[in-house]
Amino acid sequence: MVEPVAAPDPTTPTDPLELLRSRGYLVLLVFGALIGIPVAAVAFGFLKLVEEAQTWLYQTLPSDLGFDTVPTWWPIPVLALAGLLVAAAIQLLPGTAGHEPTAGLSATGTPAPDALPGIALAAFVTLAFGGVLGPEAPLIALGGGLAALAVHLAKKDAPAQATVVIGAAGSFAAIATLLGSPLLGAFLLMEVAGLAGPLIGVVLVPGLLAAGVGSLVFIGLDDLTGWGTFSLAIPDIPAFTGIDGYQFLWAIAIGVLGAALGTAIRLGASALQPLVAGRRLLLTPLAGIAIALSAVVFHLLTDRGVDQVLFDGENALAPLIQQADTWTVGALVALVACKSVAYALSLSSLRGGPTFPAMFIGAAGGIALSHLPGLPPIAGVAMGIGAMAVTMLRLPLTSVLLTTLFLQADGVTLMPLVIVSVVVAYVASVRLTPPEPAVTHNG
Repeated sequence: MVEPVAAPDPTTPTDPLELLRSRGYLVLLVFGALIGIPVAAVAFGFLKLVEEAQTWLYQTLPSDLGFDTVPTWWPIPVLALAGLLVAAAIQLLPGTAGHEPTAGLSATGTPAPDALPGIALAAFVTLAFGGVLGPEAPLIALGGGLAALAVHLAKKDAPAQATVVIGAAGSFAAIATLLGSPLLGAFLLMEVAGLAGPLIGVVLVPGLLAAGVGSLVFIGLDDLTGWGTFSLAIPDIPAFTGIDGYQFLWAIAIGVLGAALGTAIRLGASALQPLVAGRRLLLTPLAGIAIALSAVVFHLLTDRGVDQVLFDGENALAPLIQQADTWTVGALVALVACKSVAYALSLSSLRGGPTFPAMFIGAAGGIALSHLPGLPPIAGVAMGIGAMAVTMLRLPLTSVLLTTLFLQADGVTLMPLVIVSVVVAYVASVRLTPPEPAVTHNG
């Protein structure tokens, strides 16, 4: 039986080389590599199940009920039911079905085993029924929880620090399979957890190994099933040739605009969240109806599908960018407005991650601004994605790397512009966000 060992405490003045040479650390690496296999398989299955459920709910079921086309009102009852199911999962199952999305991606610790069903159910319903949130936060929680459970099953008296490190390795494996890059997953979790200091490599290596193994498992499952690897990178995007001074000015402007829009979404969601939490079983279905109405309004205004507003936007991003020249400015403005409203409502009431809706809104806003002089569409997309991502995630390194990998070859050329927009948006969003009220203690 593999016995996990105590993980190194990054605050302890221990020689990293001494830890790397220890037998216990080798055991920890082996366990981390092994845990990447089942976690990646679970993540793969979860994402595929969500994809199939979306197709069934929004295409197959209306057809089976005799509708020639999907009725405009169809999302309203679907998302009302989603709100009721998510509220029930939060209220009735152990745990809180994952952390509040208004908190962004934050290090909230490895969930207890009995909390995993609630996390999985609430996330599945949110993603499949049309909520405007992504799978990254639930996958991080599920990967970490499953890995910690594996440690407990392998050795009931395993040291707490070993459970923490292997739990982190499980999160690495889950998020790397979604993002298509072990390196990007490492950056994300490193920033979320605030890892730093001389032992950062010692702590990260088991997670990187689990992420690498998990990515290989994803590729193998794709070869076996033909279902795809859920790759984040966009193929066949317009080529970008060079940067000029006007684009740097646009990077500053888009950084400020992204910070303003993202902060408005965050503050709106944060204001609604305690209201919904106070009467969850009543108000979460109403929030679901409001999300659906945002999509219906967009459809009536533009005659484009409700799916542009619903869901996390990951699958719609590539067509949006590749077919940017088919969108009018008015339709793009309506898309940004309606998606932002649905996003804020989802953050306040449902369960999921904030990353992909922010990327989609940033891309749509960048394309809309590209109708003005001096801004190529792909540059607007890159800067918009970076600015909105960092405003919602508060993770600058991850936001730059995410945008760069997402845009493939163009991403390297565009990186200086992305960095400027990310830095401006990060600083501006912090300044635009009201400080937390000071806590006073009596006596």
